[in-house]
Amino acid sequence: MTDSTEAYFREEQRFPGWVMLLVFLAAGSSIGAFAIGFYVQFVRGEPWGSSPMSDGALAIIGAVFIVFGIGLIWLFASFKLITEVHADSIHLRFVPMRTRRIAFDKIAAAEVRTFRPIREFGGWGIRYAKGVKAYLASGTEGVHLTMLDGRDVLVGSQRSEELAAALRTWIRT
Repeated sequence: MTDSTEAYFREEQRFPGWVMLLVFLAAGSSIGAFAIGFYVQFVRGEPWGSSPMSDGALAIIGAVFIVFGIGLIWLFASFKLITEVHADSIHLRFVPMRTRRIAFDKIAAAEVRTFRPIREFGGWGIRYAKGVKAYLASGTEGVHLTMLDGRDVLVGSQRSEELAAALRTWIRT
């Protein structure tokens, strides 16, 4: 098989805005709490809280929480699912993590499917549930791939009809 550089279908999806808001609020609140703690204990010179940490412990633990919070916000902000259909395979890239390439000669069928991401898969991302490996970034529609070896793959898409049509063009059944 050759790897075609031309993509006949391409779609980028990100997590829903409310998920990003929850991550930002959760991580931002820990960053804010430790920023206040730093200000109170280091600038004003007063112990922070009813059972204050030593200056060294506050500096180390606070720095870890702040770096972790910023990293978590960056990670979720950079997540995106890129789906591309080439002449020989479908490419699924969950940036910044991994890429999966599925050759068309391993796919038996491609059908549009509606799903409930939280109820069926526990949310978005790369998920496994009920024998289905799912690549989900947003929405409730996708293309269900039935593999020749019996495995199932679900690819979430905002343009599921167009993705299914592109796949059916290349799948040899």
